[in-house]
Amino acid sequence: MQSSVVPSRRPWWADVSLSAAVAGFVAVLVGYTSSVAIVFQAAQALGATPAQTASWMWALGLAMGISCVGLSLRWRMPVLTAWCTPGAALLAATHGVTLPEATGAFIVCAVLIILSGVSGLFERVMDKVPMAVAAALLAGVLTRFGLDAVLAVRSSPVLVLVMAGAFLAGRRWWPRYAVPGVLLAGIAVAGLQGRLDLAALGRLGDQALARPEWVTPQFSLATVVGVALPLFIVTMASQNLPGVAAQRAAGYAVPVSPVTTATGVVTLLLAPFGCFAINLAAITAAICMSPEAHADASKRYTAPVMAGIFYTLLGLAGGAVAGLFAAFPRELVAAVAGLALLGTIAGGLAAALKDERHRDAAAMTFLVTLSGVSMAGIGAAFWGVVAGVVTMAVRK
Repeated sequence: MQSSVVPSRRPWWADVSLSAAVAGFVAVLVGYTSSVAIVFQAAQALGATPAQTASWMWALGLAMGISCVGLSLRWRMPVLTAWCTPGAALLAATHGVTLPEATGAFIVCAVLIILSGVSGLFERVMDKVPMAVAAALLAGVLTRFGLDAVLAVRSSPVLVLVMAGAFLAGRRWWPRYAVPGVLLAGIAVAGLQGRLDLAALGRLGDQALARPEWVTPQFSLATVVGVALPLFIVTMASQNLPGVAAQRAAGYAVPVSPVTTATGVVTLLLAPFGCFAINLAAITAAICMSPEAHADASKRYTAPVMAGIFYTLLGLAGGAVAGLFAAFPRELVAAVAGLALLGTIAGGLAAALKDERHRDAAAMTFLVTLSGVSMAGIGAAFWGVVAGVVTMAVRK
């Protein structure tokens, strides 16, 4: 597949804009606040000490930072990575597995990801996914965040409505800075309402920088089958698949195999320190690939670069991460995410329904993905693609 966006060849710092920096920050904000608690639960379920838990945050932050910056600069296209949230949930529900055994499973999972990239198998699978299905998949994944923003009105009507008003005003008069305006408006209102947890921010100064804690891996057939294989499947099916779909729906033909291989290599190197699985992001990547990130599509790669810098800094903070993001009300984060993704949701739906021949398949993909249904430990994104492909095959 050929990219519809011609990459910029200027120095990357010359392409950075305020809106790109804010988009990178919002992507990190949404990524951390939506799932950092699950990562902490996963570490605790495996018996990690507080120092080892902080090491997890160090390893994950460093892994995402290196991969975001390195891959985005390499291809001059937006490549945003994230930890595997479904994988963290899987680990949090694991019983009877020690941290060394889990670390061994992380390494096996990383090797499988590398093999899927080097062999080109994953890219061949992605090339078979029609664009209408990919666009519908993206819209289905993101619409949930739009709904969460609307539902946040029930618990914080003033906060969310002011943020929505700031978004509309921004889109009317300063479209490039609509999302930064939303974020500032939300912080201002939350501050006036006394809902910013300043105590959490104050505690950051008391936190030491995280230090890596090595865990010697142990390997067993039981953990390979019971942990490594499920972790690999959910990473590829529920995370990398919609991640590639998001890139393609936005017009970026990022080489799938090298990127997949790179995420596996980064995971492998940092697995002994707590990096359980790194994959392509979809939801947060859409924030960095939207027009709000940069008016020029060829310069939007700077948003993931900035996100990578923020990821690295937060990784170094380790245990202070939870306190930092706890300062923001849940409704503020939901509203920022939903409003920032509005244009991408609309674009995904428009692309999905453009071709009348593929509308049934696109609609099926959208509904199954939006439902959030999970079967056999695999999330709705994968089953949405299956439903769309089957519908398209029957319609032929």
